Amino acid sequence: QVQLVESGGGLVQAGGSLRLSCAASGRIFRSYAMGWFRQAPGKEREFVAAFSWTGDNTLYGDSLKGRFTISRDSAKNTLYLQMNSLKPEDTAIYYCAASNNLHGSRTTNDYNFWGQGTQVTVSS
Repeated sequence: QVQLVESGGGLVQAGGSLRLSCAASGRIFRSYAMGWFRQAPGKEREFVAAFSWTGDNTLYGDSLKGRFTISRDSAKNTLYLQMNSLKPEDTAIYYCAASNNLHGSRTTNDYNFWGQGTQVTVSS
């Protein structure tokens, strides 16, 4: 069973930065593609970024590339999301997820395992 635990969320002012972490059980990067999603109140879950299984293909949500960077540390079984130049509209719960679609995917239905989420709040 895959377990994903996010951390690193919090309250930050607009223009600030945060780095989210997702600690995964087992050698998950050998078996799954990994991604980040977010969900703001009253809105659908939105794709943020993803890695393919090999890590050589990265995907980003529209308008997020350049501000957000996905990375991973295979030795630590940890996925990261570096978020810079944060805006109030980035406020959401951020989720880490694992997918059997090894190429990586922007679609929530392609993800089989989800973390509990971490809250990010950006004040204006």
